Amino acid sequence: MAKKEMFEDGDVGQASAGAVSRTDFPPNFVFGVATSAYQVEGAASEGGRGPSIWDAFCRNKGKIVDESDGEVAVDQYHRYKEDIDLIAKLGFDAYRFSISWSRIFPDGLGANLNDEGITYYNNLINTLLEKGIQPYVTLYHWDLPQHLHDSMGGWLNKQIVEYFGTYAETCFANFGDRVKNWVTFNEPLQTAVNGYCYGIFAPGRSENPSTEPYLVAHHQLLAHAAAVSIYRKKYKDKQGGQIGLVLDCEWAEANSDKLEDKVAAARRLDFQLGWYLHPIYYGDYPEVMRERLGDQLPKFSDEEIEMLRNSVDFVGLNHYTSRFIAHAEDSPEEGHFYKAQMMARIAQWEGGESIGKKAASEWLYVVPWGIRKALNYIAHRYQNPPIYITESGMDDEENDTPPIHEMLDDKLRVTYFKSYLAEVAQAIEDGADVRGYFAWSLLDNFEWAQGYTKRFGLIYVDYKNGLSRHPKSSAYWFLRFLKGDEGEHSKKE
Repeated sequence: MAKKEMFEDGDVGQASAGAVSRTDFPPNFVFGVATSAYQVEGAASEGGRGPSIWDAFCRNKGKIVDESDGEVAVDQYHRYKEDIDLIAKLGFDAYRFSISWSRIFPDGLGANLNDEGITYYNNLINTLLEKGIQPYVTLYHWDLPQHLHDSMGGWLNKQIVEYFGTYAETCFANFGDRVKNWVTFNEPLQTAVNGYCYGIFAPGRSENPSTEPYLVAHHQLLAHAAAVSIYRKKYKDKQGGQIGLVLDCEWAEANSDKLEDKVAAARRLDFQLGWYLHPIYYGDYPEVMRERLGDQLPKFSDEEIEMLRNSVDFVGLNHYTSRFIAHAEDSPEEGHFYKAQMMARIAQWEGGESIGKKAASEWLYVVPWGIRKALNYIAHRYQNPPIYITESGMDDEENDTPPIHEMLDDKLRVTYFKSYLAEVAQAIEDGADVRGYFAWSLLDNFEWAQGYTKRFGLIYVDYKNGLSRHPKSSAYWFLRFLKGDEGEHSKKE
């Protein structure tokens, strides 16, 4: 098993325990905060917005821990100016948000454009730019228009590629004169696996776990390529922007020096990052996926391979945590997707000590060294692309018992950001082309299946008192960090 001592001789990077400052990063390095439409906007039935699969999913009893939904969320639709003021006051360069497809085309089909939706996002973008904040826009963050799911099976139907292309082009045409940074999909793996294998995310399907996740991923890749092709052919030269794809990766560290564990860790990474990046960089799914899944994995035509080839200007990485990976002939992990990987995910060192301090979510441990390894892996495996860390952060448990000032003093989150950013700085020194870091999340918000029981925000949202906003210690830490106030390193957080 993994020995902790092996990670204490510089392999992990001593930086994670020490100071980090703004000067450790290039001058043009982007620091931002991130959210997504369904998690923060609310106004689900206002402004001409059509229903999304998450609206429907939240009505299924037992799917959301606290039986909540995003109907109001944290009401950014009405409070975006207040939220943008907070971003500006904290000194961030950028705001990553997503556009709700059903706010643009209520039925998703592309025939009936919702002018109120266009106006809302124009106002949001213009207000950001007035404050000197760059918009980083995600086209798809899991909230498919419900009509597309009901009428044609959503991501299971290849025809959706065309509808996504129409939606993407509408966004480029309406917002691209001001938006210079586009993301096609956020964490397509989560949609494929949690939405169509385990059924714990919208649309809640688990009927065909050995085929549907791979079909969904295939269509998302083709939709990504279609959108990038439209952007590059018709908009990029005129608008001067860039477009990429955001993937999530829990770093996979071999649990021992045994070859089988090293191979299992490599296999795990191929099932996370390789699933999407291999087709883009190497023309097909990873060999190990083809071996393990056979005909369950769809095939690309020559034309599709050509369209996918190098279809990213940058790679977005959402990274929160890490695990040790051991080979397991009969994987203890539940479900087809994990069993196909023949591995066990382990959250303890050899001596039984936790891999890192635990956050509120059962899957999230504070493991700073993993982010450096993940960044270096992408750099070495995928031709050293420009990388933006598009999400990174940790959560606290919702608890309305203590006084608010105790909830605002989020010491572990401060430690998280300080130590993870130190490792990002090390990865840049190692040669990884990392260009930005976006903290998840700007605000406490609707955390999908966990509802409002988990708080990831730099800013506390008081759900009991009018959704008032209160910056936490971590927000003030970023304020000092971004201003270059290095004196704070000698203070106790």
